[in-house]
Amino acid sequence: MNSNLDLAVIGNCTIGALIDAQARIVWSCMPRFDGDPVFCSLLNNGGEDEKGFYEVSLFGHMRTEQFYRRNSAIVITNLYDDNGNAIEITDFAPRFKQFGRVFRPTMLVRHIRPLSGTPRIQVRLRPTCNHGARQPERTRGSNHIRYVMPDLTLRLTTDAPVSYIDDEIPFVLEAPITLVLGPDESLTQGAAEMGKEFYERTDEYWSEWCRYLSIPFEWQDAVIRAAITLKLSSFEESGAIIAALTTSIPEAPDSQRNWDYRYCWLRDSYFVVHALNQLGVTRTMEGYLSYISNIVAATEDGYLQPVFGITLESRLDESEIPSLKGYNGMGPVRVGNGAYTQVQNDGYGSVILACAQSFFDQRLTTLGDTTLLRRLERLGEQAVKRWNVPDAGLWELRTRQDVHTFSSMMCWAACDRLARICARLEIADRETYWRGHADRIRRETLKRAWNAELESFTDVFGGDGADASLLLMPELGFLAADDPRFLGTLAFVEDRLRRGPYLYRYNRPDDFGMPETSFNICTFWYIDALIAVGRTEEARELFENMLACRNPMGLLSEDVDPDTRTLWGNFPQTYSMVGLIKSAMKLSKPWEAAF
Repeated sequence: MNSNLDLAVIGNCTIGALIDAQARIVWSCMPRFDGDPVFCSLLNNGGEDEKGFYEVSLFGHMRTEQFYRRNSAIVITNLYDDNGNAIEITDFAPRFKQFGRVFRPTMLVRHIRPLSGTPRIQVRLRPTCNHGARQPERTRGSNHIRYVMPDLTLRLTTDAPVSYIDDEIPFVLEAPITLVLGPDESLTQGAAEMGKEFYERTDEYWSEWCRYLSIPFEWQDAVIRAAITLKLSSFEESGAIIAALTTSIPEAPDSQRNWDYRYCWLRDSYFVVHALNQLGVTRTMEGYLSYISNIVAATEDGYLQPVFGITLESRLDESEIPSLKGYNGMGPVRVGNGAYTQVQNDGYGSVILACAQSFFDQRLTTLGDTTLLRRLERLGEQAVKRWNVPDAGLWELRTRQDVHTFSSMMCWAACDRLARICARLEIADRETYWRGHADRIRRETLKRAWNAELESFTDVFGGDGADASLLLMPELGFLAADDPRFLGTLAFVEDRLRRGPYLYRYNRPDDFGMPETSFNICTFWYIDALIAVGRTEEARELFENMLACRNPMGLLSEDVDPDTRTLWGNFPQTYSMVGLIKSAMKLSKPWEAAF
């Protein structure tokens, strides 16, 4: 059976899990996002043996209903057979406030109850370790099963007959049962009682969290779901926000574009911080800013690599995992990401843009000061050195380097925001210093990235290619949306990169040939550009189309096939959900329109 990305995500900001439409948990890494996949069948359905999943199956299953609890990260799956029997499966990872802090254990809770008839079910719990190469040792107790792995021991505690679970024996579900998979510790109360309490407190937590979101008048459900997904992508212990929960979901079928996204890219920082700010999610934003500030503090000369681990790891050595066959057999499966060794000069602007928030936002507990400014100035000096130096660019090309226009724009942004920060702190000489560098970089970039024959800016200095990142000129403040040069660039990008209602990243071959799928964040950038130039009705139509591309649970991956609308790429993609939030905020009618 082939996999698809019609998946739901649950989590608690320490771990996450992906659940398919039949309530099978097909992916979950423990004890944290970048850990060993305890459930890995999403990347092993090309394998010969079934392993790495957690399934509750209904015999004679014919139909499924799956949905989130309103304003929550709790998933409900109803399974129906052809004889009037039905069951309800409730899945969540506990998260709630306790003893003055947030309780977020390495735990998945499943509650199963009969809805009608006499449903016959089978529970199959098959965790793996060493990236699917081994199955853990098992020991059985009176009400639990222990799964012993090299770096983790999990305990399943249940009020169902343990033998039925351990030996995968089918049985009639006559009454509700609860399964708690978590740390190797005895529960302080019965599984059913604890499951009920954790369910109620977790649901209450998410409902309360959503109450304080700043949301647009239109598309509220879509924005709330995107906001919760963005929150679930944050590793609260450090403040990091990962690009996606998965590794190695290919960007296109059999493309070899299979990368590990369970890390934190500095490039994303500005866009994520901006989206969180618009939502009013200040605690998550402040945690993320703290993570970035730790990275800034650790660099002595201001040089930044483009991606880090979720607890600030700087080495992310990339390797291929032969024990997993890949998504629908489309390997390789990769762990780690070699992009950490690349030179990507846009990161200086991304970090300074993100950190600038702390100098201007009085809601934050920790405000930017001269100490942080001095650290950011080290990054600014790197931007001054590198604005016209070849790099791999934001698309992380592995075999080619050029002076990318977007990288130069971001180096300008680094200097521009430093000048603004110095003005805020009333440090006149440093404001003059950074304004001078910003003006020079902008002036030279406008000249060297412009192609008069094409009447457009291009992807690289002296080039002739289109790049979707050029659409961010107004967003960054680099060029006004009504500037004829931007209007020419918009027309050029539309001509070269638009395919139907979707936008591609670029239009020339890379390390793997020509891109085959559109990049979701690029389509949202295009929507935002159309809004900026006054083409609002077109933008609304494209935005509605992107909403229709979401899976049944309201989630997006990295890419979409323009012909089939099939989702590809790692999932759920933070960048895509951020794009949805930002475009909805720009497009929505004002709240006053309702009254």
